[in-house]
Amino acid sequence: MADISIEQSMQLFELQPGKSLDLQINNPVSLRLKLPLIGYELGKYIILKYPKSANTSEYKDVLIEGNVLIVRYLMEGNKGECFAFRSSIKNITQYPEKFIFIEYPNKIENRQLRLQQRTSIHLPAIIMLESTGDNKKTQINGIIGDISAKGCGFTFKTKSTSTKVNKRDIFVCLQSPIDGEVQIPARVCNSRNDNGTVNVGIQFIDNEKLVPKLLSELFIENTMS
Repeated sequence: MADISIEQSMQLFELQPGKSLDLQINNPVSLRLKLPLIGYELGKYIILKYPKSANTSEYKDVLIEGNVLIVRYLMEGNKGECFAFRSSIKNITQYPEKFIFIEYPNKIENRQLRLQQRTSIHLPAIIMLESTGDNKKTQINGIIGDISAKGCGFTFKTKSTSTKVNKRDIFVCLQSPIDGEVQIPARVCNSRNDNGTVNVGIQFIDNEKLVPKLLSELFIENTMS
C-alpha cells in the first residue's frame, strides 16, 4: 500500500452535511451501510443519520455503542480521492431524531484514484447516450469542470434529486476551434446527484490520439506522462 499516504484527520475530514459515508461493520455480522453526514466537531465526534428500515430491530445487534467500524468516503478534486478511517460508535440518540455519534478519527488514510492530474476548466459540452432498443440518442448539456487525456468530470443540472447516469458507453461532444464538433468515445465510471447537480466521472476510450490533439487546440495543458 505504498500509494497510500496518512495525514492528520484535522486536515482531511472536510465533508459537507448531506454527503454519504460508507460504513463497514464486521461484528457480530458483516454489514455495509451508506449513511448521510449530519455534522461533526473537530477532534470529538461525527454525526450520521440512523438508517431507515421497516424493521426497527434490524440493526440492533450491530449498531451498538462501542462497536468498531470502517468508514470510507470520496472527495472530488484534481485527483479523485478515497478516504478511510477506523472508528467506533459513541452513542445513538433517539431525539429529536435517531442519530449515530461515532468517534472522531485519529488518522485518515487516503488513496488517489486518478493516476493523472486533471486541469480545472469551465468548458461547455454535451454527452450523448444511445437509447436502449432504438437508434435514438439522448443528449445532456453540461459543463466539463476538469479534464486530462484520460478522462473528465462532467456536471449538469436537473430538477430531480435522484437522476444519475448509469455506467455505460457514451460520446463526449466538444467544440474544437479548428475542427468544429469533436465526439470522443468514452465511458461513465461514476455518477452522483447533489441536490439536483449531477457530477459524472468519465473515462475516455481514445487510444491517446484524439484527446491530446483537442487539448492542444483548446490551449489546455496535456499532463500525459
